[in-house]
Amino acid sequence: MQQAITHLIIRNPFGTMDVPEPDDPEVMDYAATAALAGDAEDDNAAHWATIAAPDPLEGVWASRWNGGADPTIAGDMPDKWKQGRAEIRIAGSRIYLRFDWDNGRRHGLIDAARDGARLVGKYINLTTPAIMRPWVGRVVDATRIDGCFPNGRLDFRR
Repeated sequence: MQQAITHLIIRNPFGTMDVPEPDDPEVMDYAATAALAGDAEDDNAAHWATIAAPDPLEGVWASRWNGGADPTIAGDMPDKWKQGRAEIRIAGSRIYLRFDWDNGRRHGLIDAARDGARLVGKYINLTTPAIMRPWVGRVVDATRIDGCFPNGRLDFRR
């Protein structure tokens, strides 16, 4: 008979695998050079989602990302947007952004620290956990979070 591991402590409020070392040197190095102006010229400025915003950040969002081809999606290319649903939860000083794409078949989690309007953390692909990237976001308002990782964009809208 196998015994369950009972000493695990999960930091994120979704109960999924945690992002390992979300503040590691790779994240901090990327955050030092990533720039998100949050202006009307940004790729995420145009409204592309329609989700009611009952709370300033927590709750349901839409997500989209590009900058990599998902091999599980036929014909996918790095410049194509992969859209999905997202949920944001705040736990202590951390912000957790859990999202999906490919009609809910693939999932990711961002664990980030907030520094004013700036979010700095790391992304883990929950479906393929070997895929992890630094991520930096900018909270533009209660309906828009612009985000980037070294290969492309990972944005959130309501």
